Amino acid sequence: MKKIAVLGSTGSIGTQTLEIVRTNQDIKVTALAAGNNIELLEQQIREFSPKVVAVWKEERAKELKEKIRDLDVKVLCGMDGLLAVAAEPEAEILVTAIVGMIGILPTIEAIRAGKDIALANKETLVTAGHIIIPLAKKMGVSILPVDSEHSAIFQSLQGGQEKALHKILLTASGGPFRGKKREELQNIRVEDALKHPNWAMGRKITIDSSTMVNKGLEVIEAKWLFGVDVDQIQVVVQPQSIIHSMVEYKDGAVIAQLGTPDMKLPIQYALYYPERRFLPGDRLDFAALSQITFEKPDMETFYGLKLAYEAGRTGGSLPTVLNAANERAVAMFLDRKIKYLQIPEIIQACMEAHKNIPSPTVEEILKTEQATYEFIKNRW
Repeated sequence: MKKIAVLGSTGSIGTQTLEIVRTNQDIKVTALAAGNNIELLEQQIREFSPKVVAVWKEERAKELKEKIRDLDVKVLCGMDGLLAVAAEPEAEILVTAIVGMIGILPTIEAIRAGKDIALANKETLVTAGHIIIPLAKKMGVSILPVDSEHSAIFQSLQGGQEKALHKILLTASGGPFRGKKREELQNIRVEDALKHPNWAMGRKITIDSSTMVNKGLEVIEAKWLFGVDVDQIQVVVQPQSIIHSMVEYKDGAVIAQLGTPDMKLPIQYALYYPERRFLPGDRLDFAALSQITFEKPDMETFYGLKLAYEAGRTGGSLPTVLNAANERAVAMFLDRKIKYLQIPEIIQACMEAHKNIPSPTVEEILKTEQATYEFIKNRW
């Protein structure tokens, strides 16, 4: 029996992780953490019987306790609750499906407790990769990528020697505005940006995909996951989202992972690695597909991607500024407080105003995040 804990159990990745648990009888959920959706969390608790659960706000924790007073489940709240879920003694693997830099401390706690990490929280490596990766190596734990692109790279690396890797080809769908120029994006509404052509994702990551900032964050994450320089990672637009990513070796061979746009495949692969199990769902029909096309990303129109490359090359605390500025700008856009094209403008302004810290501690990373939020609050 494989025992897992899940951070972010009511979100897109969290619910799909629990779908996999539902169809496999040899996975036991020992702990769950969620934000504020206690109605769905209550259903999950009753179905999967975890020993420990956590929600962010204390008042929501009290409300949840009342709802499940007939069950023997420990209910916690805040960061202490997340840390308890991350280090739950029986769990062997922690699925980090929580959104944002709030995932850094629980991930560190889980690694210190000897848990493998099924990583869907890209902000953890974007901002603290220089801390997380060495710690995982020291503790002898695995970090197994859940993002479809990073899982595809990881799978493709099983077909060759990692030391022979020449470059990573990180694919992108191009989002809903692929091919459009800056002047065509002046009056983009929230509803327009939330219409992703291929993937069903959460609101924040869907906006990130439309600006291609998400791809930039993935470039930085790939740098840490696979031990390569940022300039060894080439973004390739593949509109059909059939090739999830590729690796090119020194001899020119390219190995790719292909599949339908379904996040359950990378989640299941991370949970059972190196075993491959049957997964219900659609299969690729190459005759019906007929063609797979490629394009270069437009880094002038979608210059958030260019900013991410800059942050990845510079390193230090600058990726934290990129991430925090994007997080706040996207929230403002979703709340209809700024225009769509102001998202990369805000990111650039924050990066230009920041004095970089070459190798920040966790405390300095979190202070940089707050300073970035304060800068935005005072300017916009």
